[in-house]
Amino acid sequence: MSATQLQCRECGTGYELEARYVCDRCFGPLEVAYDHSRLAADVPGLRRRIQGGPQNIWRYADFLPLQGGQPGPSNRHASRAGLPAGCTPLIKADRLGERLGLRNVWVKNDAANPTHSFKDRVVAVASARARELGFDVLACASTGNLANAVAAQAAALGLESYVLIPSDLEEQKVLATGVYGTNVVAVEGNYDDVNRLCTELSGERDGWAFVNVNMRPYYAEGSKTLAYEIAEQLGWRTPDRIVGPIASGSLFTKVAKGFAEWLELGLAEGSAPTMNGAQATGCSPVAQAFEARQDFCRPVKPDTIAKSLAIGNPADGPYAIDLARRTGGGIDAVTDDEIRAGIRLLAETTGVFTETAGGVTTATLAKLAARGDIDPDEEVVVLITGEGLKTLDAVRDTFATHTIPASLQAFDDAFAAAR
Repeated sequence: MSATQLQCRECGTGYELEARYVCDRCFGPLEVAYDHSRLAADVPGLRRRIQGGPQNIWRYADFLPLQGGQPGPSNRHASRAGLPAGCTPLIKADRLGERLGLRNVWVKNDAANPTHSFKDRVVAVASARARELGFDVLACASTGNLANAVAAQAAALGLESYVLIPSDLEEQKVLATGVYGTNVVAVEGNYDDVNRLCTELSGERDGWAFVNVNMRPYYAEGSKTLAYEIAEQLGWRTPDRIVGPIASGSLFTKVAKGFAEWLELGLAEGSAPTMNGAQATGCSPVAQAFEARQDFCRPVKPDTIAKSLAIGNPADGPYAIDLARRTGGGIDAVTDDEIRAGIRLLAETTGVFTETAGGVTTATLAKLAARGDIDPDEEVVVLITGEGLKTLDAVRDTFATHTIPASLQAFDDAFAAAR
């Protein structure tokens, strides 16, 4: 495979491609390093191979940390087990752009995944690598979407699973997790408390793959496939700007890594997109640090309706700050009322119903447009990472229902202006 080692993002120390997520020397985070030199020899052939690949993330297997490379007729990895993820729609959002004074807006609707969020991508990669390493139990710390994805993937693979969640999680996400037969563990506390417990458990349970703890370097690589898809869907080129949500910061930074890999190979044309991150005001440690021109994030206690982004101590926060600065972008925060308005705006102009995280992203796009931060002719892609049916309480009482008797006269009386 193209992956060569795990490498510390701080000191550069290399490690074997094993279940490890932190550097022994400096305690920095590890990420997967690659050698793509063999791919650079035939870029046209690589494009054809991708286009002829399966309609899921495994068409990009050459860029993922798994054995076997690109699936094909002579490859025993041709059919990756489990739930297929990816190849979600990139929608030209003309009415949304018109509302905001922008002429070139796209919506990447990643709610169109098996469990209705982008987490299916990261879990597919983490679970595949976990099986290669011999693990037989999948587990995670989750604010909801990851719990859905882990439980479903484990069911598809026939593996036992444990999902640990904050005890105040939205009911819809809990129900959409337990239905798969997983072990649901509600922890008293917020996500950061849950994550600490999972970190302790990962050192105590042999054979358990915590997808976002001991498997985190592989898990994070799944987010790159969003960038690959966007570039391919735009005709092998990069957009001018990405507006995406920030929870831990992993998705935000790995999307940029995906674009960078393809630009370096010459597989995509263009330049690195401007990266704008979006957080909820009630949990905005990265946005606060960016505004204060700091390089680090001060942990906060989450208090927002956007529970899927409610990580008070984001692991990749400093890297998200650096990325936003390097690309000429920024990181903004929006209030709960703005989030609700963002959900409504996206639904009314595109027909896409997003969860609260997508409301954060859409509201941030609106804020950037209102400030004049986006040139009206820029090509902007907005990342929608989850389905609105997961957070129904966020839209409760935001519209009116007209109750009438079953008669034509009653309808005409109620809607006289529409005649």
